[in-house]
Parts: sequence; structure tokens; C-alpha cells
Amino acid sequence: MSETNNDIAKLIAGRRTIHQFKPDLMPDRGLILQAIELACWAPNHHLTEPWHFYLPGEETVEALCALNREIVTAAKGARAGEAKYRRWRAIPGWLVVSCRKSADEARYREDYAACCCAIQNLLLYLWQQGIGTKWVTGAIIYEPRFYEVLRIDAELENMVGLIWHGFADKTPQTTRKPARQVLTELP
Repeated sequence: MSETNNDIAKLIAGRRTIHQFKPDLMPDRGLILQAIELACWAPNHHLTEPWHFYLPGEETVEALCALNREIVTAAKGARAGEAKYRRWRAIPGWLVVSCRKSADEARYREDYAACCCAIQNLLLYLWQQGIGTKWVTGAIIYEPRFYEVLRIDAELENMVGLIWHGFADKTPQTTRKPARQVLTELP
């Protein structure tokens, strides 16, 4: 295996989802913009480039945190809602990724998959640069008010997720199943 291939393999196998960030350190904005540029080189059928990235400012982040507190409070109570709010407010960097809708179901599935590939490109590049990430989904991305806060037309775009980013406070260890457990060879 060449050194370059070995570096790529280490990067892919070494990337981790970061759950705890150093709250007072923010990645350089230029690095985030470079990551978005590289994300856009993801494979996409017919070069549809269906992704869109949103970089929320402080006011928008506060509105998203407050909305999530409301959602969690309704589902689990005020204590859980407040804990979630404090947790979200401690996240240093935010991106939101959406996928352009299509009336053609097959086209939309291909476009959504392309958006996921773009996110993986983004995550790998940031990890290589020492920036940890967490791809967040959940109830909030299906909430119509989420789209309103971000000024996104829900008729035109679907959410793929939030991408939190920052410097890792703690890097978890994990394993994956070996290929032989997830591979079926056919004649």
C-alpha cells in the first residue's frame, strides 16, 4: 500500500464523531469554507449538485437552541429541555446541510445520497485539519419552524442534518464489524 493510500485509510478509519467540544475554541472560518468547497466534489448523478450549506450566526444558533429546548420540553419535560438547551449552547460551530427536492423519487434518492457523500467529504477534511464534527439529526430537522428559523423554503429543500464542529474535548474509541460480516459474495 502506498503512503498516500495508507494516509487515506488512516484518515477514514480514524475519524470519530465528537460529542464533547472545547467550548471556547472556534475553528477558523476560512477552514470551514475550504471544507465546504471540498465537500462539493462529492459524486452526484448528472452533476445535480443538490446540496446547500447554511452557516448560522449567533442569532440563528440561539433561535435553533431555543426551538430544540421547546421540542425536548414538550417530549420529556422542562428539566430535560433545559439540559438540552445548555448542551446545544456549548457547541462552538454550526453548519446546516439541505438537499434540493425533486418530484422524481429516483432522482431525489440519488441527490440525497450525494448530499451524504458531500457531508462525508466535509467531515473527513475537517478531521484531517484537527477539527471534530458531529452530524446531528432528530426531531428538530423535521420541525417546520426549523425551516422558518433558517429561512429555508420547505417546498424546495429537505434537511440532511446539522453539522456541529469544533476542537474535540474528548475523542471516543470505537470499532466496526469486519468486512466479512457485512459482505455477501454472490456467484
